[in-house]
Amino acid sequence: MVVAFNVTGNGQGEWAVLEVSGELDLVTSPVLRQRVHDEVAEGRHSLVLDLSDVFFCDSSGVGVLIASRRLMSSCQGRLRLILPAQGAEDGSHVNRVLGALGVRRLFDVHPDVASAVREDADPLSA
Repeated sequence: MVVAFNVTGNGQGEWAVLEVSGELDLVTSPVLRQRVHDEVAEGRHSLVLDLSDVFFCDSSGVGVLIASRRLMSSCQGRLRLILPAQGAEDGSHVNRVLGALGVRRLFDVHPDVASAVREDADPLSA
C-alpha cells in the first residue's frame, strides 16, 4: 500500500497550520521545508505543523523540523507541533523518533490544533 505524502495549509487566526501526512523522509522532506519557507516569506510567523498523520519520519524529516524551528526563531516567530499520543494509526511515530533522538524537548508540542493555536496553551511535557 502506497500512501502519498501531502502537505495542506489553512489558517487559524494568526496561525498558519500545515497538515502533513504520509512519510517524512529524504524524498518528501524538501517539500515540507519549502512550504515552511513559503509561509515565512508570506509573512506568517506563527506556524503549527500537524504531524498526526505522519506514519514514518527519518533523520532528514527530523532535520527539517529542527531547521523549521531555527527559521521560526530567527524571525522571532513561533513553531508548534501536533504530536498526539495516538495518531497515524498506532501512535505518533514522529513523537517516538524525536523522543529517541533526545530532541523532543526542543519543540512546543500539543495534542491537537485547537490547543496549539490558543495563546494560553500549555505544551505537553517532554
